[in-house]
Amino acid sequence: MKYIQQEGLEYCPRCNATLSFQKGYDPALNYWICKGCGEMLINPDVESDIAWICDECGAMLNVQSGFSEDCGEWTCTECGFVNKISPNEIYGSEEEFQTENSSPYKGLSDEDLLTLSEYEEISYINERKDIILVRDQETGEYYIEKFLSNYNKSIYSFLMENPLENMPGIKGIFESKNFLIVLEEFIEGITIEDLLEKSSMSEKQAVEIAIKVCRILDKLHNLQTPIIHRDVKPSNIIVSENDEVYLLDMNVAKWFDPDKTDDTKYMGTQFYAAPEQVGYGMRASFAKSDIYAVGMLLNVMITRKFPKEEKAPEDIWKIIERCISLEADKRYTAEELIVELEKIKGTV
Repeated sequence: MKYIQQEGLEYCPRCNATLSFQKGYDPALNYWICKGCGEMLINPDVESDIAWICDECGAMLNVQSGFSEDCGEWTCTECGFVNKISPNEIYGSEEEFQTENSSPYKGLSDEDLLTLSEYEEISYINERKDIILVRDQETGEYYIEKFLSNYNKSIYSFLMENPLENMPGIKGIFESKNFLIVLEEFIEGITIEDLLEKSSMSEKQAVEIAIKVCRILDKLHNLQTPIIHRDVKPSNIIVSENDEVYLLDMNVAKWFDPDKTDDTKYMGTQFYAAPEQVGYGMRASFAKSDIYAVGMLLNVMITRKFPKEEKAPEDIWKIIERCISLEADKRYTAEELIVELEKIKGTV
């Protein structure tokens, strides 16, 4: 749809809004999204009634020299991205365009789309539309389908090829234009978060769970290139019916780089994230950043509160205090923490 020019002003033919008064509008622009109704409007000086837009930078392609609507594909002269030019890519409205453009499956190959179509959506997890319980329609097995906007694809690729015990196995990864789609093993059980909603734990149970979490972290931290989980917290730990403990959610995990002095992105959950994870301290997050989170977790499992609100009993508090030391090097390694927790397990 083209906008209307009248008496030196431009108007939206859909809602009659005066485009000239809308912030950022310039009559020299080839197209404009009306801020009144969201309609995409094409400058009347553009010959075509169709706006071919670069999927990468948003530039209008059909004003670029040499472009034709039957060329099959076009390399944007603004950014160099190769765009597919197909009648199937024409949208009847801006709303339709934005819906398609934000689709989690946009840009996937036909093969990937076919693979994902084999999984039936069952329900959202915790009412989140980016975490879905799905069922393989052929085998009947259940999986978790996750749509990640912040991720390190290489970590998921590594875990798919090198599965670790007591972590969900990765069934498949699919990278679309908007998300990394991860299919992972569905672990039956209850999260620590849900357990704590009912009551606090005994000191012995909390210590045993912390030991099992540390054993998983010890494996991650001792890989040839260590992986730092960076989001150890109650909602990311599941206890199965036979008391197996699983560590979930590698969404903000990173490879450890000893040469880095700061994290590129500050990630983690408030109170569980070590100071260096959120921009405090003189180093990037490292293995002992996860130990900080385990210390917080241990205190919360026993008291259902963070240390500043209530501290765990003295013998355990001494261990927690070292875990959450602001001087990162004073914290335990996962292996050292296992040893200390094993010492007190029989006394609590």
